[in-house]
Amino acid sequence: MLAPSRKSILNPLAEISLNTPKTLEALYPAVEPLRILPNVNVIKIGGQSFVDRGREAILPLRAEIGEVCTKHQILIGAGGGTRARHAYSLALDLDLPTGVLAAIGNSTSVQNARILQMVLAEFGGILVMPDSFQSLPMYFRMGCIPIMPGMPPYEYWEKPPEKGRIPPNRTDSGVYLTAECLGAKRCIFVKDEDGLYTDDPKKNASATQIPRISVQELLERNLADLVVEPVVLHNMLNAVNVREIQIINGLKHGQLTRALEGEPVGTIIYVAD
Repeated sequence: MLAPSRKSILNPLAEISLNTPKTLEALYPAVEPLRILPNVNVIKIGGQSFVDRGREAILPLRAEIGEVCTKHQILIGAGGGTRARHAYSLALDLDLPTGVLAAIGNSTSVQNARILQMVLAEFGGILVMPDSFQSLPMYFRMGCIPIMPGMPPYEYWEKPPEKGRIPPNRTDSGVYLTAECLGAKRCIFVKDEDGLYTDDPKKNASATQIPRISVQELLERNLADLVVEPVVLHNMLNAVNVREIQIINGLKHGQLTRALEGEPVGTIIYVAD
């Protein structure tokens, strides 16, 4: 065998297809990846749940975040809320494709992230866009609370859904994927409900809360209403770092604090081994 030239890069992937999973598994057996920021708590603040409600919802949550940020590293992802739904409706009326809807949905998430950053500026809130992702360690060292748009930056390259044209990866998905990439300590979804229910509690008074459930069982139940985007559940099945998420009611003061302390408030959805 001739010695490789200086332009050659010897590696086991050079002469195989990257579309052969069995070969790749043999070359690179599954190992636990490096957890980049294992002490960070990734929190999703819903657009409809909080930003759209204004001061009566945001300011009490702001006060609680101001209390807990001295003990916990927090990364916040902002939801899109009602404005995103309005924009989706207009785009669908104009027959625009999924990628355009995803780009439009990202805009409202950015707006809400800016609002939350200003509200939390006193406690170190700082706006972080996807292209500044690598600066997160520095912000945490400085004692900041990074606040990002929850929408993943797929935009025009968003995958078409199985049905319709609404982007399947919205702000819940973006926040969860951020937590998985960072190897975060927790991923908490702050909603305006006490967690997951058997049906929408706002429309069905007889709906009952589910305090703890596996992803597998939840998918089998095929509930008509879910408190998180379905794609999050499917991503959890393939995830390595974050195999559990928690949904809490941020309108109830103290629930976020208890969740950050590891208490099983709200609903916990986990991947069964």
